[in-house]
Amino acid sequence: MKLPSATVAASLVCLIVAPVFAQTPPPAASTGTVPVPATKRVTCLGSTQNLKGQDKRDQLQLCMAQARVDCLKQAIDQKVVGEPRKTFIKTCVGGDATEQQ
Repeated sequence: MKLPSATVAASLVCLIVAPVFAQTPPPAASTGTVPVPATKRVTCLGSTQNLKGQDKRDQLQLCMAQARVDCLKQAIDQKVVGEPRKTFIKTCVGGDATEQQ
């Protein structure tokens, strides 16, 4: 009689454990791509997407000016000076606002 009890117990364990293993996600496959963080320029373009004409240009200029100020503050906090500061700000902002107008 012990043999059927052991079989029943083993079956119950399998029934309990199998769903747990089924719920664990498979390991993520590496695609070799690295997500690119959105620049302040992309954020500004997105925030003015629903506007048209002069309103869009005005809001884009204001947003980009604020982005430059934010990047300048960051450069000052990190004590970046000279030519590296210009490069830092350009990289931080993500380009010039006049490129796509």
